[in-house]
Amino acid sequence: MTTVRQRRVGKGTEAAEDQPSEEKNVKPDGKVLSDHTGGKLWNVLSVTVGGIVAISLGLLTSVYVATLHENDLWFSNIKEVEREISFRTECGLYYSYYKQMIQAASIQQGLHGLVYDNKTESVRTINILERMNVYQEVFLSILYRILPIQQYLEPVYFYIYTLFGLQAVYVIALYVTSWLLSGTWLSGLLAACWYITNRIDTTRVEFTIPLRENWALPFFAVQIAAITYLLRTHLQPVQERLTLMAIFVATFLFSLTWQFNQFMMLIQALALFILDCFDMLPTAKVTWLYIIQISGLLLVCVLQFFNSMILGSLLLSFNASVLIARTIQKNLKKGGLLNRLGKLILHVLLVLCFTLLINKFIKKILNLESDEHIFKFLKAKFGFGATRDFDANLYLCEEAFGLLPLNTFSRLSDTLLFCIYVFVLFLMTVVAVIVAFRNLSGSNQVQLMEKMEECTITLKPDAAYNLIHTVLFGCLALSTMRMKYLWTSHMCVFASFGLCSTEIWKLILKCIHLYTSRRTHVIKYSIPIITLLYISYKFWPGIMDELSELREFYDPDTVELMNWIKSNTPNTAVFAGSMQLLAGVKLCTGRTLTNHPHYEDKNLRERTKQIYQIYAKRSPEDVYRILRSFGTDYVILEDSICYERRHSRGCRLRDLLDIANGHIMDGLGENEPDLKPSLYPRFCEEIKKNLPSYTIHFTRVFQNKTFHVYKLAKHK
Repeated sequence: MTTVRQRRVGKGTEAAEDQPSEEKNVKPDGKVLSDHTGGKLWNVLSVTVGGIVAISLGLLTSVYVATLHENDLWFSNIKEVEREISFRTECGLYYSYYKQMIQAASIQQGLHGLVYDNKTESVRTINILERMNVYQEVFLSILYRILPIQQYLEPVYFYIYTLFGLQAVYVIALYVTSWLLSGTWLSGLLAACWYITNRIDTTRVEFTIPLRENWALPFFAVQIAAITYLLRTHLQPVQERLTLMAIFVATFLFSLTWQFNQFMMLIQALALFILDCFDMLPTAKVTWLYIIQISGLLLVCVLQFFNSMILGSLLLSFNASVLIARTIQKNLKKGGLLNRLGKLILHVLLVLCFTLLINKFIKKILNLESDEHIFKFLKAKFGFGATRDFDANLYLCEEAFGLLPLNTFSRLSDTLLFCIYVFVLFLMTVVAVIVAFRNLSGSNQVQLMEKMEECTITLKPDAAYNLIHTVLFGCLALSTMRMKYLWTSHMCVFASFGLCSTEIWKLILKCIHLYTSRRTHVIKYSIPIITLLYISYKFWPGIMDELSELREFYDPDTVELMNWIKSNTPNTAVFAGSMQLLAGVKLCTGRTLTNHPHYEDKNLRERTKQIYQIYAKRSPEDVYRILRSFGTDYVILEDSICYERRHSRGCRLRDLLDIANGHIMDGLGENEPDLKPSLYPRFCEEIKKNLPSYTIHFTRVFQNKTFHVYKLAKHK
């Protein structure tokens, strides 16, 4: 187990209502003076100050997370093997390809090693660039090789500082989005402060550095900021074209760096579809966004050697279906309320049918089954029947894929973020429903809407998009805890926008008959400032204490294992074991693996289930035969898995294997009636007794408190 111990001492502008009036004042002497020049100078000053604050906050966030990482592990003082072990599970696997490229004799040789890789999966040659999203590691390794920095900066620091630097991009993008929505950079300042003070729930970059989401989410935030700007009215053609280009680049980089890109962009496409159906966004801009999503994903598909999982994604099928259905239904947005509702229902059904048909057709042609485990997981998660599928249950039993814990909301409420977010969300949802009803009603309901005008506001396209975005990603986060980072960061943006929005406060004050322009202006700035002062007063001491707390990486058992492997096994040796541990074995020792944590491949999933029979109730002959079929030379058994207590009964790895094999689970508790006792004891327990039936196939060559390594006999 890895533990940490205490260290030993050794572009937006101000809102439209704030713009200076075009009216001219006439002095008694007859001279006409315009406020236009003064207003322009004020805007330039505001943008300059806001920009400086944004960049400063971004850089401070980078330094903050980098300091936390150093303080938590004493990264600068520990050995290289300890640094590499700190990249846990799949993080270690991804970093290993960066290390491989750095250590290659040349860039060409490094790329050849990735395209024709035979060390990640034994007895198979796979294309890493096709299977995994590691172009960022390739780019970074090439950059490190060509820049004159090798004498001053170790490769690992170049890597982690790049990731921490991306946090600056992330925070600046959140800041700019909030600024664009509210019209004041004070909103961006509040969003950034909330992001930092809610760090536990907004990012995990400091302890999962190479994780794909830490590369992708900054680009996703940039894309959202660009979309928010695109949806503003009265953009010049040049501004619109440049913004579309920025959206394309951000979408492409987001798609290139994360294997779950298609699912996130599908939710984004659903948001655009909903808003377009209710006539809340300009159709032409929505069409461009659909096309950008398709083209960005297809470009990534080409770079990943026509990865079939991308071609079979629901996103491509959905976007194509929307464009086809819109061509068929040309008069979708004409007619009265009932007529529009009828057309809308037909349109939704048409898009749904086209999506399923196109997706089924593509998967049939490509014989695609790479993502079937995701749909099995979703089916079981939302109660559409229990499953004994090992892969689906592996996800269901992981806390990261469970429901969002309730204590998340109490933490977010401590900074006032969640309370304000819910308040703003409620008001904006009410406004959105009214606007949607008005849009669907057409001219027949104009008089009714005019009567309601005093207590309603117009929902701008950029605000409408961010509203639906936060609702849909909120639903995703509530259902799957791992995805909360997509929601909580945007929560900071949305709450700060609402608190600094003239329209929101105007609506509230009008509804309670207290509206004046001056009062709205005072509240718009005073409430956010008071909130910032509260956050500073309550959380600044805690942040300082956190930055002063010094710890040290401590995992002697894993270090001992890795050093033994490097010293006592040949470079060509093949290792079997748990996915998480083997990623570290590849990174620290360069040995060949039987399986690994990148689970988006059907053959690998089947292989992993077979390898994991070392923790099931199987005969030594069966286990030996399975391991040798994958060319295994050594197998690593972990007591933390064999005698697992972290999960409850039914969710331990050994229980999942027993259920999948049709065997009764260990311990007290119920079993399904058709499960039967196994004829054999549990392999990982029985092998330690050194019985002849085991020693004929397996010889123990290494042991410590955590790990047991056995060498497989090579029978003819």
